[in-house]
Amino acid sequence: MKKLIALYKTPDDIDAFLSRYQGGHLPLVAKIPGLISADVTRIDRTLAGPEAAFLICEMRFADADFGPALKSPQMAAASADVELFAKDLVTVMTASALEL
Repeated sequence: MKKLIALYKTPDDIDAFLSRYQGGHLPLVAKIPGLISADVTRIDRTLAGPEAAFLICEMRFADADFGPALKSPQMAAASADVELFAKDLVTVMTASALEL
């Protein structure tokens, strides 16, 4: 399983950010082909280490669907959208789930 993970720093206006994220951005994410699930987690507090994230979105894809999903027009639309409202707040990473 492959993941696309987006980490968001705390925005200046949390309510406006969450409204835009939930009402505008997540509907675009939901349209990405091959997306199995998208789990969004709001960080309550950091217990150890530097405060690094406010919100985390983990998007899961089957291995075979990941490359095409990254190259899809829907991913391009979601990426362009995040640049409009969270360009300086977001770090995006790819990951592989480990079988333990």
